[in-house]
Amino acid sequence: MNPMSRRGILATTAALAGAATLARPALAQARYPARPLQMIVPWGAGGGTDATARIIAALLEKELGQPVNVVNRTGGSGVVGHSAIATAAPDGYSIGIITVEITMMHWQGLTELTYANYTPLGLMNRDAPGVQVSASSPYKDIKALAEGIKNSPPGKLKASGTGQGGIWHLALVGWLQAMGLKPDHVRWVPSNGAAPGMQDLVAGGIDIVPCSIPEARAMLDAGRARSLAIMAQQRDPQFPDIPTLKESLGVDYQTAVWRGIGAPLKLPPEIASTLTGALERVYKSAEYSDFMKSRGFGMDWGDGAGFGKVMAETDAAMGTAMKAAGLAKS
Repeated sequence: MNPMSRRGILATTAALAGAATLARPALAQARYPARPLQMIVPWGAGGGTDATARIIAALLEKELGQPVNVVNRTGGSGVVGHSAIATAAPDGYSIGIITVEITMMHWQGLTELTYANYTPLGLMNRDAPGVQVSASSPYKDIKALAEGIKNSPPGKLKASGTGQGGIWHLALVGWLQAMGLKPDHVRWVPSNGAAPGMQDLVAGGIDIVPCSIPEARAMLDAGRARSLAIMAQQRDPQFPDIPTLKESLGVDYQTAVWRGIGAPLKLPPEIASTLTGALERVYKSAEYSDFMKSRGFGMDWGDGAGFGKVMAETDAAMGTAMKAAGLAKS
């Protein structure tokens, strides 16, 4: 072979090798995820949302091959954490667990944030409220309770389970409206949550607690309370003996609390697709199913578009309920 030709081949080979070397960092940099992620939680450590976020984060680590660090950003009735998710860089390294409160806070005048400020990635959980009465209540089924409500003077019967304008208050408002009653026909007694509400129920201080069945489960399992119906499209597989409002009353009213994973707006579509795919695999895993069942939490999957639809529908329903109850400020 001509020496000059040999030198030309060697030079070309070296140039190609150098180009490949330069390309490797660029390819590595383009690969997502290339570093740890953070999962922002708008609620405190130890609660149901925190626990759900942590199991999702742990399973996402396996799917993505990078650590997913949970960061609790509390305050402002959920505003602080939800704001942190919305205002993070849209690069896929800051995601968060979005809760039903995002469809309520702006109606209450707490923030200008709405569900439209996020890139929805996946719905992971949904729990419909049950209608709970104490074990000593004269109302043995939902028909008897509905008749009791209709025949009682406005304000005589009392309900509790969250603060004024909270999700369970609005669930009651929606149900009363669906029965053709005024939203304050049953008087709402504000409380710091479903647990103290259930305590007041079994003590005889109030008559009804509309809250998720997992929140009422301790009292139900102890035989100190009864769940008469669930505000859902179909019965909960974990509580199959509790009928829906529609099948037991003919009242087609549904609502629920839910949790899903989202990111800031303008997240690149390819990163959103990667995250949604990973979340779907997490949702379908035995580990996630076992965890949710152990907590009594309902499971419901929706991809990015499906989660976005749930948020939009809930936002409209919450606005209607708040306006009817005189609680809307926007």
